[in-house]
Amino acid sequence: MIPEPTKRSLSVLVAVDPVLRDAAAASLTLTSPGVVVVRHDLLPDEGTLRRLVVDAGGVVEDETVPLAHACVSCSVREDAVPTLARLADDGRWTDLVLALPVSAEPLPAARALSACTEPGGELERLRLAATVAVTDLDTLAADLLGDDLVDERGIALTDDDERPVGEAVAAQLEQADLLVTTGDDPTGSGLADRLRAADSRRADGLHELDVSALAARTHDRVAAERRAHPLGARGLVGAGTDPRDLSWSLLLKSASPFHPQRLLDRIEDLGTGPVRSRGVFHVPDRPDSVCLWDGAGGALCVADLGTWDEVAAGQRPVTRILVVGAGEPEEARAVRDRILDAFGEALTTRTEVADGGVGWLGRTDVLAPWLGARAA
Repeated sequence: MIPEPTKRSLSVLVAVDPVLRDAAAASLTLTSPGVVVVRHDLLPDEGTLRRLVVDAGGVVEDETVPLAHACVSCSVREDAVPTLARLADDGRWTDLVLALPVSAEPLPAARALSACTEPGGELERLRLAATVAVTDLDTLAADLLGDDLVDERGIALTDDDERPVGEAVAAQLEQADLLVTTGDDPTGSGLADRLRAADSRRADGLHELDVSALAARTHDRVAAERRAHPLGARGLVGAGTDPRDLSWSLLLKSASPFHPQRLLDRIEDLGTGPVRSRGVFHVPDRPDSVCLWDGAGGALCVADLGTWDEVAAGQRPVTRILVVGAGEPEEARAVRDRILDAFGEALTTRTEVADGGVGWLGRTDVLAPWLGARAA
């Protein structure tokens, strides 16, 4: 897609490290005098937002703004949109960047901003160019696979934000149009390529973060939604030939559903530990349901996403989970063997679903506490 030349570009910047986010923002302003960055930091204890606007000349604005709710969606709706509209109308800048609060995902903000750039919208003079995630390869393995929580790092978005740091960094890398890296750790590099989307681009070093390259892009909303969907997990992007790289991927896939009780019996072996796992599954007592599988930082989330017709465009039910991890060969082999064993045991046998699942419909729904009440 060729950008509309009369529209100013707008990009979204995310990171889980405040120093790295601010360094990326500074790099953009210092190398391009036409760039202005709007940085948001949430102060949930005070119910406020700090808005810092900077360009090549320094600080343009530094204000604390009250919010109806101190959350990312409110910060975008109540402050980012009118601020970006005002800056676009000012005429001093050719390119705008919104640096989201640390640990925020890029997709929800991109959805809201894209809607506002439509004709008649508050940001119709802008064009959403790219979503950018910045990560440090030297700390990525610890961030992704460790058990730190965002509130322990001081990067929680709300008072009750208990996400693992791994969940936050994985979402950023999986959703972004462009991944910008610092550091040179081979395993971190391998993990980055195993997480990022196949249609994303990667640039190594903040010196590669160039606003003209961002402005030349046009954010593809359909592609962004596809990346974020649990069916979008794709594995390694690139060759992955560095012998020092200790990262690995394991794709678990079967047409068979999970046996609900055996899944519960083996769920710790299958879904916890120092891994990132993402995908979908199905169970015979919910034949129409797409079930989410999302694990990181030792925590696992399962949920009912809706029907296969609604969520997966009528795709035939499948159990498909991509697992990403890292470790020395013997350790990694033991983790993979444990996961493969648990996966095989949790699947139903042909005999158990020979009747097409009819015999399961009257059974107790043991997954209801996690998936919600089963549809009648």
